[in-house]
Amino acid sequence: MLWMEPVSLVVGACIALGGVAVGRMMSNRSGRKQAQQAAVEPPRQHTPQPICGCGHHLVFHDTENKVCQAQVVIPGRWTGQSSNSYRKCMCQGYRGPMPVDEYYAPDLLGGDS
Repeated sequence: MLWMEPVSLVVGACIALGGVAVGRMMSNRSGRKQAQQAAVEPPRQHTPQPICGCGHHLVFHDTENKVCQAQVVIPGRWTGQSSNSYRKCMCQGYRGPMPVDEYYAPDLLGGDS
């Protein structure tokens, strides 16, 4: 059966090339959809958020002493219990970016323009 070996090589090569062709067509299709959506939708500008090093937002920190007031979930598998438990975040002070204060500046031209 010496003639059978080249036939199986050709069949294997056809299957491999067919898989590559189908993979390229599928990826181009999804790439085109993403490109069309990007052309239609303008990119969104995200404002930077004041996130502390503990992962909580500035609103979870006390205004006077900056201690974190959020609760942290402790998975039950860590403590050997069947349910999760909660405890206060151990963050001792806000360590994130400080938001810029908003000030009102009166109109210098008298409001005529």
